[in-house]
Amino acid sequence: MVRGAPVAEPAGAATVLPADGAARNGWLRRRAPALLRWSTVALLLSLLALDLAFPPPLPEARDHATLVTARDGTPLRAFADADGVWRYPASEATVSPLYVEALLAYEDRWFRRHPGVNPVALLRAARQAASSGRIVSGGSTLTMQVARILEPHPRSLPGKLRQMLRAIQLEAHLSKDAILRLYLERAPFGGTIEGVEAASWAYLGKPASRLSHAEAALLAVLPQAPTRLRPDREPEAARRARDKVLERMVASGRWSRADVDDALIEPVVARALQPPLSAALLAQRLRARDPHAERIGSTIDAALQRTLEERLTAYVSQLPERTSAALLVVDNERMEARAYLGTAAFGDAARLGHVDMVRAWRSPGSTLKPFVYGMALDDGLVHSQSLLLDAPQSFGGYRPGNFDAAFNGPVSVADALRLSLNVPAVDLLDRVGPARFAARLDHAGIGLRFPRGTRPNLTLILGGTGARLEDLVGAHAALSRGGIAGRVRYAADDPVVDRRLLSPGAAWIVHEILAANPRPGERVDTFDTGGRQRVAWKTGTSYGYRDAWALGTTRRYTVGVWVGRPDGTPLPGQYGAVTALPLLFEVFDSLPRRAGDGARLPQPASVSGRTVCWPLGTALEDQPEGACRRRMDAWVLDGAVPPTLPEREARSWSAGLERIEVDATSGRRLSADCSAAHEREPRQIARWPALASPWLGAADRAAARLPSLSPDCADDGRAAAVALRIEGVNDGALLLRAPGSAKPPRLALRAVGAEGEVQWLLNGRLVGRTRGSQPLWREFGEPGRQQLTALAEGGAWASLAFEVAP
Repeated sequence: MVRGAPVAEPAGAATVLPADGAARNGWLRRRAPALLRWSTVALLLSLLALDLAFPPPLPEARDHATLVTARDGTPLRAFADADGVWRYPASEATVSPLYVEALLAYEDRWFRRHPGVNPVALLRAARQAASSGRIVSGGSTLTMQVARILEPHPRSLPGKLRQMLRAIQLEAHLSKDAILRLYLERAPFGGTIEGVEAASWAYLGKPASRLSHAEAALLAVLPQAPTRLRPDREPEAARRARDKVLERMVASGRWSRADVDDALIEPVVARALQPPLSAALLAQRLRARDPHAERIGSTIDAALQRTLEERLTAYVSQLPERTSAALLVVDNERMEARAYLGTAAFGDAARLGHVDMVRAWRSPGSTLKPFVYGMALDDGLVHSQSLLLDAPQSFGGYRPGNFDAAFNGPVSVADALRLSLNVPAVDLLDRVGPARFAARLDHAGIGLRFPRGTRPNLTLILGGTGARLEDLVGAHAALSRGGIAGRVRYAADDPVVDRRLLSPGAAWIVHEILAANPRPGERVDTFDTGGRQRVAWKTGTSYGYRDAWALGTTRRYTVGVWVGRPDGTPLPGQYGAVTALPLLFEVFDSLPRRAGDGARLPQPASVSGRTVCWPLGTALEDQPEGACRRRMDAWVLDGAVPPTLPEREARSWSAGLERIEVDATSGRRLSADCSAAHEREPRQIARWPALASPWLGAADRAAARLPSLSPDCADDGRAAAVALRIEGVNDGALLLRAPGSAKPPRLALRAVGAEGEVQWLLNGRLVGRTRGSQPLWREFGEPGRQQLTALAEGGAWASLAFEVAP
């Protein structure tokens, strides 16, 4: 063997390091790269195995609270996570730059550069602790703090090492922005408050995007000792800690001395910790639609919502116990809700404060009446001053009465709608058709709910159906939106759903009629209402005083109010005009205003003004001589002036123009079969509806009366209605109590001459019904003048007045 020659190693033999030192070093140099590579691979595989075996405790996508905000980002309601923690979404882009500066300068200046652990900071902290015997400064990076937040551990050396390893692991998995976001959302701020956004609202009542220098410094230091530094409990300790951060910001040159001096003056004032709870039922509704969302933006105006919640609380405190209320404010332009109060007191068990009355099905009372008038206008049945009859009538056996049981006789469309009279509304619905009316509303998004097995009928216009407040608001908005009803939108991404309900002209006329109605107790010519919005309003009351409604619309807003008890029990004496209407006007007076909000809506080209006459209802220029008994200005559609509607059950004569012939000398009526001696002369007489007669003056009755028939003429079938006579009391009588008796006078009244049904009205109010000459027994206990009217089928009537002594 030659010295120094290489010796081949047997196959499979173990590697033996040379005994010679120089040879060994050479061998290591030759194999160092391979050893380094394999060592690195082994280390990486070990780290990967450890990472897979012990993954970082990152929060799950659904491990968060839900925040519902107003349109400007103000929190309305926060829903805690599964652990009861209040945490709002936050990122560097959504919080104040002042806070991010203070946080990084105070906690971790090298956050953007280190790999999760800062060796320099750790060595400095260790050296300071060794020299002083206590902890002077922490060596934890922001990433290490996030690791501790995600996986709490004891403050010990093993715990610190684990925290460091987790920090390195987080840096490997997440970007710096993601790590910072975890801190912004999960840093502890005392109690169940986590994250800077939740802390800013809880302690300061403002978003983290609008923090001052002092507030940014306070929230930057608070997680260091959230219990000891809570500003709501320890304001002085919190102030000292805040000032320390402020001075460090000056020393580091990040903030100016002047800004910090101003911030040092600012006191530490914090509210008691409380999560936001505004528009609670709407927030609950929106969260139910998207239960996994972190942040849900609504269309609500936060300031208006808070104002109206305070107003509603004060308002219902004056009402009977267990009374609740709901109101909805909608911006007409995009049908976005600006305020949503589903209950008067959220969480109040006595008022069933968990029930959302904005979307509860209730009887709508008279709130649907504007739409039947609008449809009658579109059908060409009426104009704004058409003559309608508010008198006892039967509609196939259905006999509606008014809320106050009184009747007004002949009324215009405008007055019937403003006074919310029942008989004229039922009359128009009968002509429009209840099924067609309900179908039109349903097409426009106003669903009605009828008892199972029933179909739309005449009672629906008086509340004989179910409707929801939000749908009624969407319908009444059509009066200000050119006849277009809309679905109320609660979030910016809700779809726009608009449907035509009325023509622009009909909607405008109905709006004008309702807007011309002054507020109760006011007169347009007495009170200065120039600064108020012009509100087209309508009230309603359901059967049994269970629901009181008020709805109003202006150029910009539509508002709906409901007052009642969610369990459906009655509130005697509480009805729309008394209970809901004052609140409606309080709401309108609270709404923000713009120039022009009080102006009238633009008049559509299809609407024009005409002078019309009663009883015919047609234009003044089309009236025969002497036929215009009452003149008034009306709004008409497309130039058409429909005449007064024909009566249903008139047996003797009906409204309209009666053409007859009279004797030129005597003025008596002539029939087709008279002696040849008469000089015939044509004449036209404007007739009033028969049922209007008891409410007409003597002159109007005389002008509409047919002349008597000439004795030599055969009966022409045009005789006046059979006259009635009231027996049981004389015209002009004085009724006294019986001597020594405390009982009021009691009379038996008969309508002599009647064959069918007779309806008895006392001072315009229906007090009873009889048939033929059957007696009506009645006591008269109210002193003063009394007007008694007997009204028979076909229009025959009799009336007299008497006095009841006190």
